Amino acid sequence: MIYLDNAATTKMKQCVLDEMMPYFTENFGNASAVYSLANKSKFALDKARDRVAALLNTRAERIFFTSGGSESDNWAIMQSVQMMSSKGRHIITTAIEHPAVVNTCRSLEEAGYEVTYLPVDQKGFVTADQVKQAIREDTVLVSVMFANNEIGTIEPIAAIGEVCQEKGVLFHTDAVQAFGQIPIDLSELKVDLLSASSHKIYGPKGVGILYLGPRASGIRSLIHGGSQERNKRAGTENIPAIVGFGKACEIAKETLSQRMQRERELRDYMKQKVLATIPHTTWHGSDGEDRLPGNLNFGFRFVEAESVLILLDQRGIAASSGSACTAGSIDPSHVLIAIGADEDEGRESIRLTLSDETTKEELDECALQLQEIVSMLRSGSLLYEDFLKQNA
Repeated sequence: MIYLDNAATTKMKQCVLDEMMPYFTENFGNASAVYSLANKSKFALDKARDRVAALLNTRAERIFFTSGGSESDNWAIMQSVQMMSSKGRHIITTAIEHPAVVNTCRSLEEAGYEVTYLPVDQKGFVTADQVKQAIREDTVLVSVMFANNEIGTIEPIAAIGEVCQEKGVLFHTDAVQAFGQIPIDLSELKVDLLSASSHKIYGPKGVGILYLGPRASGIRSLIHGGSQERNKRAGTENIPAIVGFGKACEIAKETLSQRMQRERELRDYMKQKVLATIPHTTWHGSDGEDRLPGNLNFGFRFVEAESVLILLDQRGIAASSGSACTAGSIDPSHVLIAIGADEDEGRESIRLTLSDETTKEELDECALQLQEIVSMLRSGSLLYEDFLKQNA
């Protein structure tokens, strides 16, 4: 299997699993208890928190463990606006956010909040000036993703944070795709809340974090119950997963520069190869360093992504698209629509995302299979035939 869907999830590293294993069977104590077995779990919890904080260059007491990115996004948004409710009920986000942010905002709209969805340019960028112009007296929260999950665009988080702090508005960023893939230094960024997830960086599924900066430290729990996570997030801690997350963060910090350079080189190699060998192909997103190193997104005109993905899978290659399959129909990618694609183009995008194990040989094979598959699918397309005649 050639696995090129690492933005969806990554394969957990063996050394991460090895570090987790004792906490399933030997050191299984509840970290909230007082006996020595529990103290081992408490020590492991603190160590993992330190490792996560080190990757973000922040203080460990600002890191709160959750079940993953979606919970972190929900917590950040729902409880931030509640904390700031005396100021107003206006939220600002973008048109290309992950569903965990979009659908949380929609639920708040149903509850009477007003949400401004900022447009992006053809590369997927929103600007700090757009945010500044959209902020009103009753704005309580800005939520802009650090990097887009479909087209890899890295947003100007530093500049947006400056605007939000100047205007006295809380700033949340969904950093699930950027965390551990590019440098994030919270000592330099004016970010109040940040969401991240373990399984995007070769750690276990089912664990993430929410960073709460000084201005957001007063937000209340989303999940009520016990006093875990310093009374911020109830529920017995998933110590094995948290331990694995911490180990994955340690590895990510040690290997970040090397991985970025290697994945960027492979990404650019694959981009050039596909664009050179498959005609009428569109490259979605940015060309420069303001794109995630391992992200590629192509649109093959007159070919639905679903068909390409099925045929790739039959040939041993795992990839994905931005389109969502709902009740047998294919909805176009909301991200591609936001950057100017029409509905047909929104159903034609293929996302390839690399890992630290991806090889040039695997990409060569994928490019070859894509060339054959796209050619085969287009050969049966009357629309493509008409297009060729019109452009002859």
